[in-house]
Amino acid sequence: MHLASPFVLGVRGMAAAARLGIPAVAVYQTDLAGYARTYVHAGEAAAWRRIRSVHAAADLTLAPSGPALRDLETHGVPRVKLWQRGVDTERFRPDRRDEALRRALAPNGEVLVGYVGRLAPEKQVELLAGACGLDGVRVVVVGDGPSQAQLTEALPGAALLGRRTGDELARIFASLDVFVHTGPFETFCQTVQEAMASGVPVVAPAAGGPLDLVAHGRTGLLVPPRDADAVRDAVASLAADPALRTAYGAAGRATVEGRTWAAVGDQLLGHYTDVLAARRPVVAA
Repeated sequence: MHLASPFVLGVRGMAAAARLGIPAVAVYQTDLAGYARTYVHAGEAAAWRRIRSVHAAADLTLAPSGPALRDLETHGVPRVKLWQRGVDTERFRPDRRDEALRRALAPNGEVLVGYVGRLAPEKQVELLAGACGLDGVRVVVVGDGPSQAQLTEALPGAALLGRRTGDELARIFASLDVFVHTGPFETFCQTVQEAMASGVPVVAPAAGGPLDLVAHGRTGLLVPPRDADAVRDAVASLAADPALRTAYGAAGRATVEGRTWAAVGDQLLGHYTDVLAARRPVVAA
């Protein structure tokens, strides 16, 4: 049994697997402890107790990044292996860049700096406020969520485009000059991979999944988490250097070209095979 997110319904699935004697593989993909800190300002220890109790019942827990794997092991979760995510390199690619879209968003030739994702407190999108004040920079925000109204005020001059999907989203990614992710609680961060596949340099916090994805000084820049000044300065340095943006973007695309969903699916099948082999009784010769 594969539990994509072993909480609520997933817990029932885990119990059913145990009752039926079926091996269970659980995927860790949400930083519940980080959410507890953000929304409740407490409860981190309780969140880890819950994570540990659920994942300890699985034959194998799959972590999406090295930092997530280390967090799980540090908090006592047994039998953890790495299983990263794939990216659609056919949909997200540099030649989706749309000059008409760029003219609409940056009529004066501004450098387009974008965020894509959920608009919620834990994403800390307001850290882009400093970038909004940079000369020759236009901030573009794609997504929706409970923080949308607040961000309209917090990010003066930014274009908030709402939720976009599919090929339209791919065109937006490829039309950016710099992609910025601001949230420090990502166990992976798929939008960083999609930006890299689109040939766009990345600015991201040096925490969680982006530590695995962004090669600092080669595909983008890692900045201290929750540091608005560092985000602004990183954006300013890339905005001022088109050649560096091009180099980082090309390196990012090259980095993710082998991370197809087919390759990642094969890795998952390998994990299933290992779990089944461990469950089979050893017969003495």
